[in-house]
Amino acid sequence: MSSVAVLTPESFAEHRSGLKDQEITGCIPEDEAYIPTYLEAFPPLPEKGAPGEKAGEQASAWGSKIRPIKASIITQVFHVPLEERRYKDNSQFGEGEEAKVCLDIMQRTGAHIELSLAKDQGLSIMVTGKLDSVMKARKEIVARLQTQASATVTIPKEHHRFVIGKNGEKLQELELKTATKIAIPRPDDPSANIRITGTKEGIEKARHEILLISAEQDKRAVERLSLEKAFHPFIAGPHNRLVQELSLETGARISIPPPSLPKDEIVITGEKEAVALALCRIRAIYEDKKRKTTTISVEVKKSQHKYIIGPKGNTLQEILETTGVSVEMPPLDSGSETIILRGEPDKLGPALTQVYAKAKSVMVVEVTAPAWLHRFIIGKKGQNIGRITQQLPRVHIEFTDGEERISLEGPTEEVEQAQAQIQEIIKDLLVRMDYTEVVIDQRFHRHLIGKNGANINRIKEQYKVLVRIPQDSERSGLVRIEGDPKGVQLACRELIEMVQRMENERTKDLIVEQKFHRTIIGQKGEKIKEVRDKFPEVIINFPDPSQKNDVVQLRGPKNEVEKCAKFLQKIIADLIENSFLLSVPIFKQFHKNIIGKGGANIKKIREETNTKIDLPTENSNSEMIIITGKKSNCEAARDRILAIQRELANIKETEVAIPAKLHNSLIGSKGCLVRSIMEDCGGVHIHFPSEGSGSDKVTIRGPVGEVEKAKKQLLQLAEEKQVNNFTAELQAKPEYHKFLIGRGGANIRRVRDKTGARIIFPSPDDTEQELITIVGKEEAVRQAQKELESLVKNLDDVVEDSMVVDVRHHRHFVCRRGQVLRELAEEYGGVAVSFPRTGANSQRVTLKGAKDCVEAAKKRIQEIIEDLESQVNVEVIIPQRFHRAIMGPKGCRIQYITREHEVQIKFPERDDSAAGQEAPSQENGEVSPEAEFVPRKCDIITIAGRAEKCELAKAALLALVPITEDVEVSYELHRYIIGQKGSGIRKMMEEYEVNIWVPQPEKQLDVIKVTGLVANVERAKQGLLERVKELQAEQEDRALRSFKVTMSVEPKFHPKIIGRKGAVISQIRKDHDVSIQFPDKGDEQQDLIVISGYERNVEEARQAIQQLVAELQEMVSHDVHLDPRTHARIIGARGKAIRKLMEEFKVDIRFPQPGSGEPDKVTVMGLPETVDNAIDHLLNLEEEYMLSVTETETLAAYMKPPSRYGGGGGAGGGDDSSGGPAKGFVVRDAPWNAAGNKAPDMSSAEDFPTFGTGVAPKQASVWGPKKF
Repeated sequence: MSSVAVLTPESFAEHRSGLKDQEITGCIPEDEAYIPTYLEAFPPLPEKGAPGEKAGEQASAWGSKIRPIKASIITQVFHVPLEERRYKDNSQFGEGEEAKVCLDIMQRTGAHIELSLAKDQGLSIMVTGKLDSVMKARKEIVARLQTQASATVTIPKEHHRFVIGKNGEKLQELELKTATKIAIPRPDDPSANIRITGTKEGIEKARHEILLISAEQDKRAVERLSLEKAFHPFIAGPHNRLVQELSLETGARISIPPPSLPKDEIVITGEKEAVALALCRIRAIYEDKKRKTTTISVEVKKSQHKYIIGPKGNTLQEILETTGVSVEMPPLDSGSETIILRGEPDKLGPALTQVYAKAKSVMVVEVTAPAWLHRFIIGKKGQNIGRITQQLPRVHIEFTDGEERISLEGPTEEVEQAQAQIQEIIKDLLVRMDYTEVVIDQRFHRHLIGKNGANINRIKEQYKVLVRIPQDSERSGLVRIEGDPKGVQLACRELIEMVQRMENERTKDLIVEQKFHRTIIGQKGEKIKEVRDKFPEVIINFPDPSQKNDVVQLRGPKNEVEKCAKFLQKIIADLIENSFLLSVPIFKQFHKNIIGKGGANIKKIREETNTKIDLPTENSNSEMIIITGKKSNCEAARDRILAIQRELANIKETEVAIPAKLHNSLIGSKGCLVRSIMEDCGGVHIHFPSEGSGSDKVTIRGPVGEVEKAKKQLLQLAEEKQVNNFTAELQAKPEYHKFLIGRGGANIRRVRDKTGARIIFPSPDDTEQELITIVGKEEAVRQAQKELESLVKNLDDVVEDSMVVDVRHHRHFVCRRGQVLRELAEEYGGVAVSFPRTGANSQRVTLKGAKDCVEAAKKRIQEIIEDLESQVNVEVIIPQRFHRAIMGPKGCRIQYITREHEVQIKFPERDDSAAGQEAPSQENGEVSPEAEFVPRKCDIITIAGRAEKCELAKAALLALVPITEDVEVSYELHRYIIGQKGSGIRKMMEEYEVNIWVPQPEKQLDVIKVTGLVANVERAKQGLLERVKELQAEQEDRALRSFKVTMSVEPKFHPKIIGRKGAVISQIRKDHDVSIQFPDKGDEQQDLIVISGYERNVEEARQAIQQLVAELQEMVSHDVHLDPRTHARIIGARGKAIRKLMEEFKVDIRFPQPGSGEPDKVTVMGLPETVDNAIDHLLNLEEEYMLSVTETETLAAYMKPPSRYGGGGGAGGGDDSSGGPAKGFVVRDAPWNAAGNKAPDMSSAEDFPTFGTGVAPKQASVWGPKKF
């Protein structure tokens, strides 16, 4: 069996000194460190059976104290008899229910369980693991594998809570320790019986522990003593000194309720004897004071009570200390002015004198001064009032906003001096200062102030006055001017003149494309500054760049605004003309030559051609140079740039004829094929003609050799494309093309689907208008060609036919330059339709063309005639101002109606004079309901077509007429509906496709106008009303949430209420949904906390804070002395351990700062019970950690023993001991130094071989045989 010994520095020193006296004397120089022998440093362990004397000697050498080292892993073994086993089936031991239960317990607790069966069929269980896991596993094993018994134990009901412990911790610990289940009756249950369930052995242990707890509590006592509140100060003594002395003498804890708490019960806790002694002493004090004392009542002004109480009640305590008289003050919130003095008769007189002295030590005076003068009395940055307070620091001066009084508070003499000084200042100011008030419309306020306050600051400095302009939120037009009487008059006159000028102003909007805004403004606003200098009276406002807005606003005198608008329009026209853009590809290597030295070349071209030329950046792969300006100038600049390139290099330009049909396939997907050729041939430029131009010419430009190479590759690629794609061509008259394509492409699609070939008809710009190209596989192309040739052949068989058409319908076919006839010819294979000349009175119409085409054309003409026969004209009266809105962009709405309903719609000629007369009386397309509408010729729209279709078209037209509806919306909600920078109103207009007009703020109208189509207006109206409901609900909610309560809490409690990183106050805010504001550092009233939110929530939050404050007031603070070496362990990594401890005991623990005078002093603050528990726990931790500290220091001393003569840490002797490197721990006469032996070489593979390789030992040593 092995054992471990711990050598303390003392025992080692004693042992070494004893051996020295016996064996080694006078052989070591005094200045040399002593080197112990091997036997001294490592004494042999006592052998079994050795004589007691010898064993005793060895024991003395090792020291008397040997501490065991605790392992973190423990093992417990216990036995379950056969009669107590729950599962007794032995047929499959290790596989039955017992094994399953053990496996489940192991997974849940993390402990290792081994089962074995004894000869008596009892069950032996071994549980291994950490202490906590083993205890939990043992409890579960007993509960699940062993039959359970139960018993009851009776203890007094008041002792039950001590069995349960804080948060049930004691009960849990007891259950784990005894492996039982303990059921304690609820507080409302009258029963005092505690039921214990478990094994017989566990029940006995639990019963014993519970009775021990009860017995311990029997020794303690709690007494509650009800004494009149008036006598509490005599029991507590001045500054609570008497009650503290009483607690120290008796050892009992005495709790006296504070004066603010309306309780008369004094609580005494502790050992029975201590409590009885304290109770006796308190009763004696009470009886003595009740017998000897008497009372007198005096009336003192309520405002003077606070001076008698003093800060934190200190004055009352001073009176009690000096005279022995208690002063009873009425509550501050009551109206009573009566103060009661209680004490012995001969001491009441001096006490009363002190009360009156304290009451009259401070006086309060009010000085009358106009409210507008207050800021001048205070002075700039408080200079005037600061001068008074510096001279008289004990005087408190308070100004009240809106009231014509100033309050002074302080010692009588100083208050009188301050009063005289302030009255002198007021008298002087009333002579020198004056004020006036002028009403100015609120819409002009921001213009009076000017940009960054420029206008108002100028007036203030020029006339030495103070101008107060109300905030927008005040909705007031009253402007106040204060200062020198003459300056006030001049400033007032100038403000009125500015307002008169602004009333004559006019606003005009210019539509300018946003892309031109920056150009008009210029770099750093230089260009717009020139415009503003030219028209100084006009204010020019550009929209925010982030908004897609083209409106530039001009404001100023009417004539100046018109001149400025014309000037800007001219600038814009020039910008539009000069915004032509041209791209020129130039080889990258020539860009620097085009720029020239110092930009000389490009600057010259820009100046001479008056263009803007942008080159790509050096690291860009682009070769395009962008030229901007007038078209002719851009072309001139391009020619000059190309000329420079031609001069610099041997650039050749050639053209290659490649069929246009191959261009797309040669270019490739996203230009990949042509780009590969350009890159392969040294970056030549290959330019294909634009699509649809019909040109076959492809231009190649670049160095001579590279151009030829590119030409060769391009022709080769074109040849390959031609081989792979079979193409056929077919000749057909252009007039047949539409007939071949068919209506909606039906005919040609049928041929494509049938054959799979692609059929390409010539574009209108193609020269070969008769050429139809067929592309695809040879077989498919041949089949498609055959189909088309058959169709063309039929069309070539020209026939002539005629039909009768009533003369009155002829005009329909030939009007509008024969548009109907042209449409017939295009649609039906170029059939020629001839109508007789006007006046011939003939009804015969001739048709000539392909047979199929003629028949189809005849059928279509007949359909048109039937429509004309049934055609009617319907007039729709719609005011002319709505015609443009009905037509839509580029007439798209009218085109849709005519196409959909097959009607003709004719709008009347526009009457501009009539429109100009009616315009001023209308707003947003609205017609006044009182005015009678008289239709004019220009208001009548004519619809021609079949009757039923005309009616449908009429309804469709009327549905497009915009209407205007008024929606009642409170003026106060308008700005919320408009939204930030108009975002809200813009969103609604886009969503509902209407125009929404909100009246100007100064009009304060409760109506909003919505203009648009009927359906859209209705939707917008509903949306607007819904938005109003939301805003009203928000306003109501905002009003409910604005309830505020102010409560006074001593500033010392504020950090505790806020909590660590605001945790406590954040939780209160979250739980009650309120806002809680603490005073700022500079605030005068540091004790006020403001709570705002819903009234009910505010009240609940206030109660929560009051409860928290009440708990904080009951807290006590105690100091405990802990060894500084244990502080780090108690605090833990990053304070984790101490935080956990503080949360567990609900206390605050403060450790001393580094360099503190008392490094072992730790302060614990909290409720009395929790502070005591926390201190006990800290002391236990200190004791536990000190064991570890002692062991560590002992081991350190052992590893580096002191020199024989107290010389320090050097272990070896020699000349280099003072400054040389340490030699480690050295001993003499070691086994490895014996003759024939040597110390093992740590670098030797023989002495310390690698795992897996065997090396034969060379020789034996005192260490025993080497093992591999």
